[in-house]
Amino acid sequence: MATFIASGGRVWRKFVKTFPLGSNLSLKRSPTSALANGRLSSTSSENVLVSKDEKSGIATVRMNNPPVNSLNTALLLSLRSCFEELEKDKSCRALILTSNKPKVFCAGLDILELYQKSPDYVGQFWEKVQDMWLSLYGSRLVTMAAINGHSPAGGCLLSLACDYRIMAEGNFVIGLNETQLDLVAPFWLRQMMVDAIGYRQAEMALMVGALYPSNKALQLGLVDKLVPIEDVQTVAEEEVKNWLKIPDQARAITKMASRKPLLDELRKRKQEDIQTFRDETTRESVQLSIQQYLDKLKAKK
Repeated sequence: MATFIASGGRVWRKFVKTFPLGSNLSLKRSPTSALANGRLSSTSSENVLVSKDEKSGIATVRMNNPPVNSLNTALLLSLRSCFEELEKDKSCRALILTSNKPKVFCAGLDILELYQKSPDYVGQFWEKVQDMWLSLYGSRLVTMAAINGHSPAGGCLLSLACDYRIMAEGNFVIGLNETQLDLVAPFWLRQMMVDAIGYRQAEMALMVGALYPSNKALQLGLVDKLVPIEDVQTVAEEEVKNWLKIPDQARAITKMASRKPLLDELRKRKQEDIQTFRDETTRESVQLSIQQYLDKLKAKK
């Protein structure tokens, strides 16, 4: 899966640097602090910040991998660990996924994880993407994407895996632009896109690697609500509380009835999916596309 393909904007040019792989992947509990409406407990890792309102059971997960929350090995492992820990926490009822970096939700996979790497490395990396997605898409929790910035490729994957998507209005984009780097979205990501916007719109979007501005994304059904960027978190918290009025068990069973077929299909075809991604990504033409993309970014520095 490609990272954001765009030539404009200073922040995107920073992709050429190698992002450090954090070693501290476990979530560490920090002292609690009192809030007006309850108590807030906090946990953190190097690249994922988590806080939970103990009264409501709503956790907020903030991606914190500067400059643009690229999904490298460390962030994928931290997200999966976070999702799994919250899933096991019986007091947790909902999860809001957002960015700690304003104007960028998540710029997709770290392209350097795919460039000039061995087939085995690429396959192991892709399995981490699969496992992270399985833990989020299959969560019993209410999951809400608070998309406070650009959300291409892997950012769109994270958003689609959530139950509801609130995006910042304005000059922000979301979509699956894999084909622009000669890559193909996996079957389970394609299916989420079809489920969100319908077969014909998804087919066209996937073929041309479309990135949609927020207003068009709302029109298509790729996101569910637009609000000013400064209100994304607040509106997400309000929306989650509406969802939590529904009994947890009935909501979770209904959710799993819809999602179980796709979850089971990936589990069944996991090795096949890894092999397909590994073979596609290590093709000479794909590696050349990645190299040309990186060269363009360097030239714009």
